[in-house]
Amino acid sequence: MIFHATPLADLFEIETRPRGDERGQFTRYYCEQALAQVSPGARVLQINHSFTQHAGTVRGLHYQAAEGGNAACEGKLVRCLRGRVWDVAVDLRRGSPTVGHWHAVEMHAEAGGRQLWIPPGFAHGFQALCDEVEMLYLYTAAYAPAQDAGLRFDDPTLAVAWPLPARLLSPRDQALPLLQHDFEGVQV
Repeated sequence: MIFHATPLADLFEIETRPRGDERGQFTRYYCEQALAQVSPGARVLQINHSFTQHAGTVRGLHYQAAEGGNAACEGKLVRCLRGRVWDVAVDLRRGSPTVGHWHAVEMHAEAGGRQLWIPPGFAHGFQALCDEVEMLYLYTAAYAPAQDAGLRFDDPTLAVAWPLPARLLSPRDQALPLLQHDFEGVQV
């Protein structure tokens, strides 16, 4: 796992290099010891998989927030297993030098193993750039429905540059709030 810094503090693009021969290839997706280099103490507690049928579909922007607006300890390592996505992370951490800023990376199964490490206190979402997209998520915390939170994908304050017209948002994602002008960030 090779970590590449992004413009947002603590957010990393991760490159994995498949090893192959005439039999095929082998790729390490995750190594706790390697992740500890950028996020000490992070441990994977839950693994999820999503399938998105149609290009243009947006999922997100999601994060977990405890009572009082404190962020739950939920980091995510995300990877595209099939298709192509525009993957977006938004820094929501109170006191961060990049709070309210977003970073996106195009990921696809053929990209040689690009992943994104999204630390606690970030919102996350993606847009399918083609039909039949599969994503793999490794979480450092279990899903807690009571802490479920998010922001509108089209929030004008964030102004995320989605590459395709958005379609097929879930009712939940359509009802997410806009970022308030007095937003100070979530406590991590």
